Amino acid sequence: MAGGDQSSINQENASQQVIKIGSIYNLAGSQSSLDLPSARGARLAAKQINSSGGIDGKQIDLILCDGGSDSAKVSECAQSLIRENVSAMVGLSDTDMLLAALPATSSAGIPFVTSGATSPVLAEEYDSLFLACFGDDVQAAAGALYAFDGMGLKRCSLLVDGDMEYAILLSGYFKDRYRDLGGEIVMEAFINGSNMSSLSRAVVAAGPDMIYLAAGPKQAGEVIEALRSSGIIAPVFGGDSFDSVDLRRAGTGTIVFSTHALLDDNSSRTAEFVQAYRAEYGYPPENAFAALGYDAVRLLAEAIDAANSSDPQAIQAALGNISDFQGVTGRISYGSGRRVPEKDVTMITLSDGEIAGWEAVRPEQSN
Repeated sequence: MAGGDQSSINQENASQQVIKIGSIYNLAGSQSSLDLPSARGARLAAKQINSSGGIDGKQIDLILCDGGSDSAKVSECAQSLIRENVSAMVGLSDTDMLLAALPATSSAGIPFVTSGATSPVLAEEYDSLFLACFGDDVQAAAGALYAFDGMGLKRCSLLVDGDMEYAILLSGYFKDRYRDLGGEIVMEAFINGSNMSSLSRAVVAAGPDMIYLAAGPKQAGEVIEALRSSGIIAPVFGGDSFDSVDLRRAGTGTIVFSTHALLDDNSSRTAEFVQAYRAEYGYPPENAFAALGYDAVRLLAEAIDAANSSDPQAIQAALGNISDFQGVTGRISYGSGRRVPEKDVTMITLSDGEIAGWEAVRPEQSN
């Protein structure tokens, strides 16, 4: 047999011993406080699976591409991973970033499990997309319930990053549920390009019991700092983008946000992951996004094992049949064609950057 032919066969046999999974995360820029922990969680899951013998004896080759918090780069990542012949993809913690990747992955028939992009709308538009996280409709409902019923906050100023799809969706869901409960939106404003002093004066004039701020972690930190500097002490509520080290600092007052889990050494559900993460990286998980990245890879591995195939279409079909997968962030099932899991929402209260309380909430999903 010719040497070239033998080499080709050896390469083919080697490729059959691994399952290529692409991962897209933003390791720099505005999304890095969410994506870096998630990427570390994903890498930990792949390492554990490989150490335990892989998937039916095949090792996971987790190929990471850094999107740099830039939509164009994220799109390039999706296309480059497709050229790598990956069987599936995981990653991303933001709806706008995910929107940049999905056209290419969907056209190529590659299933995508997003660890933290929470738009339920995208899961309806793209058959190949599965969320490992809850949807924005659910976390917004949890925030409204916790504020109105749990804390008796009846008047709200709504501040929104109008350039961010995540923020627009989240604020819309929150407003609808808060009003349904009997709450009053006393003021609405976009934060984009706003003069922070003028914005703060408008909030003071409206006299709210609370502020709901729909924005990314970096923008949220800047707005909260401006509000507190103006003497506004009303609690600031937000979504899972608030689960960021950017907001764990003194001077931020009371912040309440929805997220995917409280990672605790003493929790029967999260302790094993927390300990493994600390052993791997030398520090505890920075936030719940670390656990989401971990869950996303393990969820995908379960689907690949059930499919007994690395074929993207077989994996997608197997994902659709996932039921009662026990993740660090809760149970995941995809039923009736809905690719957004029904999960508890963890409401966390911070007081000047320190956790002051938390509660698990399970609102109904919107139809």
